[in-house]
Amino acid sequence: MRTKSLKKNKINVITLGCSKNVYDSEVLMGQLKASGKDVEHEAPAEREGNIIVINTCGFINNAKEESVNTILEYVDKKEQGIVDKVFVTGCLSERYRPDLEAEIPNVDQYFGTTDLPLLLKALGADYKHELLGERLTTTPKNYAYLKIAEGCDRPCSFCAIPIMRGKHVSQPIEKLVKEATSLAKNGVKELILIAQDLTYYGLDLYKKRNLAELLEELVKVEGIEWIRLHYAFPTGFPMDVLDLMKKEPKICYYLDIPLQHISDNILKSMRRGTTYEKTTKLIKDFRAIVPEMAIRTTLIVGYPGETEEDFQILKNWVEEMRFERLGCFAYSHEENTHAYNLEDDVPEEVKQARATEIMDIQAQISWDLNQEKIGKTYKVIIDRKEGNHFVGRTEFDSPDVDNEVLIDATKFYLKTGEFAQITIIDATEFDLYGEPATV
Repeated sequence: MRTKSLKKNKINVITLGCSKNVYDSEVLMGQLKASGKDVEHEAPAEREGNIIVINTCGFINNAKEESVNTILEYVDKKEQGIVDKVFVTGCLSERYRPDLEAEIPNVDQYFGTTDLPLLLKALGADYKHELLGERLTTTPKNYAYLKIAEGCDRPCSFCAIPIMRGKHVSQPIEKLVKEATSLAKNGVKELILIAQDLTYYGLDLYKKRNLAELLEELVKVEGIEWIRLHYAFPTGFPMDVLDLMKKEPKICYYLDIPLQHISDNILKSMRRGTTYEKTTKLIKDFRAIVPEMAIRTTLIVGYPGETEEDFQILKNWVEEMRFERLGCFAYSHEENTHAYNLEDDVPEEVKQARATEIMDIQAQISWDLNQEKIGKTYKVIIDRKEGNHFVGRTEFDSPDVDNEVLIDATKFYLKTGEFAQITIIDATEFDLYGEPATV
């Protein structure tokens, strides 16, 4: 028996996982809206809708668990008559569809990562090819993700992304410029370029690494003030991007470059195609060319065969390199990856202890670097108002993962979605406190 009144044929899209999934959900919702469908992203319970689409993540164990729990939650709601239909799409569904169909049969239909037209058809909508770049954005109005490529050709031993997303496919420059122009017309001021691998951009289409040429076109888009680079691979990084970053004010002094480890033994087993020496030189070259750059990286600890010596090498290197931003994850043993053939021999408690140790080192580095910002004035984008604070970011910070700038809303008024000059008056490990700069 239906326990509450729900609007019929309203579609509620739930997104789990990374920014690439957010982008995919936005494209899906744009298509649904163009077909006249009533669609919302993660609507609250009182206006949830009777048709649920769950865009899942299948990257590591924690993400898979969250995705499965979300599917079970909505299947339960379906059995109670609270919702009518549940559809599942995304990476988990791509990777484990037969298992999911067998274990959770009450889902109406499962779809993979490339099944958008089929999913739309199941939802009573047509796939419209002419909707180039038209999306229903779910981020604050001032920033949006721009997915410049899909898939990955790298052979990293621990990673299941090629299984779920396929080979690398770059989007043409003209298409991306058109999409960026459309976003800018809707008030977007910051583009966050995403892909499984930015470094590889253009090799398939243009027979060369073409990220710099893409950036040269994107900076011409009127209304865009910041362009941020996420998920670059260290091997083969196109250094001409740094020269452009130096001379073009729209390109943020920021680079997200997941390095994963630094011990040569582990890098070789991970099939990263680099070494301690090459990686260290690359980071030093970045800082020599663009000294102001904030570098974000991610690391994996507890990979098969990681010895105490390997971990000490990693720890010492983190202390030496003093990354502005760093995340650390415990290794997840993933089926059908090359590393799955290795023995997952680092105990879970050791993995977690190592991850905590790295993050403790990083917290001190972040504290030290943030203290140096006190008294300085930065251009800050105001993302939102939360409680008694306006919450913004400098060009050195990406949404959701990096530092935020908090400004007392009981004392100062700022417009969300706009830039402001903010003087930093205090700082903790991961937050900055500021007030509008006096003219």
